[in-house]
Amino acid sequence: LAQCLVNRGLEAPETAAAFLKPRLRSLSDPFLLPNLRLAVDRLWRARERTERITIFGDYDVDGVTATALLLQVMRRLGWRVDAYLPHRLDEGYGLTQDAVANCLERGRPDLLLAVDCGSTATDTIRWLKDHRVDVVVLDHHQVAEPPPAAVALVNPQLNPPGPNSLRELCSVGLAFKLAHGLVKEGRRRGLAEAERIDLRTLLDFVALGTLADLVPVVAENRILVTAGIERLNATRRPGLQALREVAQITNAIGPFEVGFQLAPRLNAAGRLEDATEALDLLMAEDEGRARRIAQSLDSRNRERQNLERGIAEEVIGAIKARFNPKRDFVIVEGQLLWHVGVVGIVASRVLHEFYRPVIILGGDGHEWRGSGRSVEGFDLAAALRECGDLLVRHGGHAMAAGLTIDPVNLPDFRARLNRIARNSLTAEQLRPPLRLDARARLADLTVDRLRELGRLQPTGQANPPVQLV
Repeated sequence: LAQCLVNRGLEAPETAAAFLKPRLRSLSDPFLLPNLRLAVDRLWRARERTERITIFGDYDVDGVTATALLLQVMRRLGWRVDAYLPHRLDEGYGLTQDAVANCLERGRPDLLLAVDCGSTATDTIRWLKDHRVDVVVLDHHQVAEPPPAAVALVNPQLNPPGPNSLRELCSVGLAFKLAHGLVKEGRRRGLAEAERIDLRTLLDFVALGTLADLVPVVAENRILVTAGIERLNATRRPGLQALREVAQITNAIGPFEVGFQLAPRLNAAGRLEDATEALDLLMAEDEGRARRIAQSLDSRNRERQNLERGIAEEVIGAIKARFNPKRDFVIVEGQLLWHVGVVGIVASRVLHEFYRPVIILGGDGHEWRGSGRSVEGFDLAAALRECGDLLVRHGGHAMAAGLTIDPVNLPDFRARLNRIARNSLTAEQLRPPLRLDARARLADLTVDRLRELGRLQPTGQANPPVQLV
């Protein structure tokens, strides 16, 4: 166990002890997040004025769980709030002008709360401001320079790196922090409903979104996921119970069950069209309705799997036909009519097979949209910024990113991205690392020793399962 802790950078005794015993009381004050106080103050002012608020959420599991969490808390505390999730195919990722215009047509809010998007939406937020709509951004992706002129930009990437920077939080973790801040302020104001809210009941959503978004399961994420998995296993939410049934999970829920059984079904609706069904499932209070939605999501997930399988075969075949490992430090493949809802999953499969940073694109006209996955040591979001003049839009973080491009620019984009990678990656970084924790004899693997190693759970990014030789 000690060797495993050292391998994970946990050498100091107090750091290792905190890792092995993650406690909710160790969570930091939510107001340590940059601009969270501004966001809480603006939201409370909206409540006092009975302003209309729309939560504009992303369509992945992180965005949908964050949206559901905030809807539940804010409605209980008395806000007039609804939600809008963009259509992946028609409106694209993030706070695009098309999506925002459609959102406003449905009913103009006084305040728009952008969740899991918005950190690079400088033009759209300026347009909203011109149309007298205030914007609060709650996001964990990299921030544009200069930052968008939101009323409050709550993003942990604005903090300098450090052990207590909170930079590893994803959007559902940030939503939990915002909910905590709203409840704290409500209690300070003497609001009785704020006293009755038990924030721990929200942790099932936090565990789902955090594990699905593949952020490091360390520091506060580890605390939230550990407590959240416990809540997931005891959940009384009709939607999550129905999802567990259609996924045929009979054992305890852990990181594997979330990542490979629950999250793909929740993601299926947003990948193929829009994520409204996933949000409806999380918000469902009726068991019969929850069961019908869960069955629909299960069917969509099978459709997604078939679509993904076909495109992956095409992509891998195209790559093998011309792949040159000495030339191709980055793989960029795109084709008309490849479904943009599954290109991210296909990119992950290509990364696994070729171990190169990879971008897969699809589209049906003058704009193709794509998703990228990277290897350790190559900051994909930073590389896309260096190619910004060739792209319509882009965003993300070091290991995963999204972009939109005119296919005319694809050859120049591929060449420049490879040039950037060639100047920063070594041959060793393009070989999959084999990380072994320790040597062990079969006789060493006693029940007590395995139970001790089990204290490293929950595993995930930055805390992989133990590997012995």
